[in-house]
Amino acid sequence: EQIQREIAYPDGKVEKVLKNGCHLIFFPNGTWKKVSSDAKTTTITFFNGDVKQVMPDQTVIYYYADAKTTHTTYPDGLEVLQFPNGQIEKHYPDGRKEITFPDQTIKNLFLDGQEESIFPDGTIVRVQRDGSKTIEFNNGQRELHTAQFKRREYPDGTVKTVYMNGHQETKYISGRVRVKDKDGNIIMDTKL
Repeated sequence: EQIQREIAYPDGKVEKVLKNGCHLIFFPNGTWKKVSSDAKTTTITFFNGDVKQVMPDQTVIYYYADAKTTHTTYPDGLEVLQFPNGQIEKHYPDGRKEITFPDQTIKNLFLDGQEESIFPDGTIVRVQRDGSKTIEFNNGQRELHTAQFKRREYPDGTVKTVYMNGHQETKYISGRVRVKDKDGNIIMDTKL
């Protein structure tokens, strides 16, 4: 680009106005700033390699050179962080966060403390504030983990519960109930 005029300031800053209307401002510390001809886009390249762009819609894109991470802030308050390993985090204005991991697992963190993870195979894990967990498997099975027990529900209606003391209880769709002690010995079996 051809330079239309150049201005040197007492503080060491140098401004170059290009024929196309862009302004380039060079600072003594190595940082430089480019302002588009319409003054709607600004790019600042810092001495450490970081780059900050302010777009016409006021979206701010900041690239952290050392971390190789991009942080984009949109006018509506949404923030998106992109990490070099492929992880993407979205921070929503309402406080909710969504993290997409390199393996495409998606984790949602809600303001009330609940979490939800969706795995590539379709498994969904939901964690409540009290620590209880629900797991929905892609084969139709469902598991509930609480401080007192772990319960697995099968698509055929069978429900197996393992209590923290080691006791197990299996209820079948037929009405049959089988109970085992902590060592696996059957202590009750109501065969119908």
